[in-house]
Amino acid sequence: MPRYYTRACNFYFGKQSKILVKKKQSIPLHQIKEISFDHIEIITRKKIRKISINKIRNLPKKLKTKINSDLKKIRSKKSNFSNLNFKKIPNILGVLNLTPDSFSDGGKFNKKNKAVSHAINLYKTGASLVDVGGESTRPGSKEVNKNREWHRINKTLKLIVKKIPISLDTRKSAIMESGIKMGVKLINDVSGLRYDPKTINILKKYKIPFVIQHSVGTPENMQKNPIYKNELLDIYDYFEDKIKLIRSKGIKHNNIILDPGIGFGKNLKHNMNLIRGVSIFHSLGFPILVGNSRKRFIKDISKKNDSKTRIGGTMASSIYLLMQGIQILRIHDVNEVLQGIKVFNQIIKN
Repeated sequence: MPRYYTRACNFYFGKQSKILVKKKQSIPLHQIKEISFDHIEIITRKKIRKISINKIRNLPKKLKTKINSDLKKIRSKKSNFSNLNFKKIPNILGVLNLTPDSFSDGGKFNKKNKAVSHAINLYKTGASLVDVGGESTRPGSKEVNKNREWHRINKTLKLIVKKIPISLDTRKSAIMESGIKMGVKLINDVSGLRYDPKTINILKKYKIPFVIQHSVGTPENMQKNPIYKNELLDIYDYFEDKIKLIRSKGIKHNNIILDPGIGFGKNLKHNMNLIRGVSIFHSLGFPILVGNSRKRFIKDISKKNDSKTRIGGTMASSIYLLMQGIQILRIHDVNEVLQGIKVFNQIIKN
């Protein structure tokens, strides 16, 4: 039997979703009645078949068992952790780069007072956590040693970690451990736990929630002709393998977030296919995070209409991701994106 993947699709929102769920004509995503779906795509490496949920009972026995197993994960209620509330979609992870060379705001918040003020503002305007990073991992960036990275973030972390919930964006186990001891609530490793072999031991020791991101190569070379057989399914398999690995190392909790890594070893075609099909990752059973804010794909699409903050492209992709049930968006312009989300939610409310 070929390998099958299940993607929830044809989503409904607000009052219409609640009505359909009550009539058992749609399936609520993670027990949230305000967002549900009534079709799935059954995907293999060779073809995609779209069917309504009431046709699942007609599938061959083995395939039906597989689909129902995936649907159980898609339906399952997500437990809250790290100040993230999975009864609502989406949560916002605000971005605070304390680097001189990040792709959109390098050097902007390096001064301690500016960094603290910006972090608190991100939280007050609606971010569930603020993601603090001291090493740029944009395409082409150079590695920063752990002492320099810690020097960049140490003072700011001390001032904000007791005031607001903090996520720590780092690839290095020593930085993770220092941040955890200070009180950070989430570890966000863009290398997918590959960069530092000690990372898994730190995550196990402290039982802290963490993000597994997909990336290929290193920031220096990841954009040099990235190749996939099928980016959507290749990344799905990558996540399955990572989950098996961390389970084998003794990490048993489910406070894990999956990030397909938009722009990390992907060209425009890869990024667009990932965003279009992103709801496939719900069948892995973990919350999904997407970093779409100000990314290069917006420039590649908008061309002469590109802008420094790329608010338009960030907002358009954020609404689409919301409509696919994505639980967390990593965002620079928190206030503006939440403004757009609130307007969208009000439009679909009734």
